[in-house]
Amino acid sequence: MMDHANHTWTPNFSLIGFNIIGNLRPLAFLGTLGLYLLTLAGNLFIIVLVQAESGLSTPMYFFIQSLSFLELWYVSTTVPTLLHTFLHGCSPISPASCFIQLYVFHSLGITECYLLVVMALDRYLAICHPLHYHALMSRQVQLWLAGAPWVAGFSAAVVPASLTATLPFCLKEVDHYFCDLAPLMQLACVDTGWHAQVHIAVIGLINVCNLACILGLYGGILRAVLKLPSAASRAKAFSTCSSHMTVVILFFGSAFIVYVGVPGIQAEGIDKFIALVYALFTPFFNPIIYTLRNKEVKEAVRRVTQRIRTVLKGS
Repeated sequence: MMDHANHTWTPNFSLIGFNIIGNLRPLAFLGTLGLYLLTLAGNLFIIVLVQAESGLSTPMYFFIQSLSFLELWYVSTTVPTLLHTFLHGCSPISPASCFIQLYVFHSLGITECYLLVVMALDRYLAICHPLHYHALMSRQVQLWLAGAPWVAGFSAAVVPASLTATLPFCLKEVDHYFCDLAPLMQLACVDTGWHAQVHIAVIGLINVCNLACILGLYGGILRAVLKLPSAASRAKAFSTCSSHMTVVILFFGSAFIVYVGVPGIQAEGIDKFIALVYALFTPFFNPIIYTLRNKEVKEAVRRVTQRIRTVLKGS
């Protein structure tokens, strides 16, 4: 264990990112920049499409649009500093900016946990209670369900972020490409075992409870689907849920590995690669997962494209 007692505090942190050979840095930068721009474009596309096409004005697409809006902010909290480390080898950041990034990143992550539960609840009501679905999922209820995860997420993240911000730091090199809990605690001058236990308890409890809710809701969906009379009805019901479950597995799987289980991954640097899954690849794949296998979205794109062509021809 490194002795922090003889180190003097420096005014800025330095995010050191990945250890990549100099010749590969431009390729890593361009590849990450391309994914980042595609992620922004894909999620913006979903938001604009749902707003422009009346055929997608259903609760399910409202929550998908909410998820895309969240992903725009989520990916933008980490990728810019990652790009900076690829260009310059490290990315200097002030302690205040670092702690703000830490808080916002975890707030958005916890918000996504709750929003995925809301999306599972929407599918449960649509499949298990179809006759009462529209009454239960009124516009007011949709707005409340979309807003509650943000309040819960930004409230819950106060605990780990504030505990980390109050630590005395003796080192400045953060072994990550954004300000996260474990890399920052490694820079502290004091033992952080108690802080780590609190972080695992808070984040782990939130993840476990949300995942349990999702699995419980999908258990009810599975029972209801298996009772449907025709294979076509069962296939259609499963297709509306498969995309959401894919996102759940990607997001919760990577988050559990980094924040709850698999000890020692920080020391090996694997946590930085796994963090890419929920910090970059999940936001990148979400628009693809929700559109490529979705006939309603494909039809909506066709209708919007036809309207655009008509407007262009008229001008």
